[in-house]
Amino acid sequence: QLQFVESGGGVVQPGGSLRLSCKASDATFFGEYDIGWFRQAPGKEREGIICIDHAGSLPNPADSVSGRFSISKDNTRNIVHLQMDSLKPEDTGIYYCAGDRRGGLIYGCSRSADEYHGWGQGTRVTVSS
Repeated sequence: QLQFVESGGGVVQPGGSLRLSCKASDATFFGEYDIGWFRQAPGKEREGIICIDHAGSLPNPADSVSGRFSISKDNTRNIVHLQMDSLKPEDTGIYYCAGDRRGGLIYGCSRSADEYHGWGQGTRVTVSS
């Protein structure tokens, strides 16, 4: 199983933007992995906010981030980016990425954390004025 490392978190004002990155531990079979981004806000359970399938298509955002967050997958560089725009204070939390090896002819992805493995340590995002 691949492991993933998140980066790019920080402190930003409401309405601002951040770009997070999720890097795989190696290239082996990265192209067969769906990648999900998850967020754990203070005092709350981890929630799936957006994912992208192994081919880098059919992103699946949660309603809370739809229209503000976008995801892209580069199978040649073993990396996934999460672009977060129009950030709100409720976007504050620790952001994690993980992978679900499905590949093949299965397209689309799930935002259920139970499907994913190779969790990183997370990167903290704080949205505050």
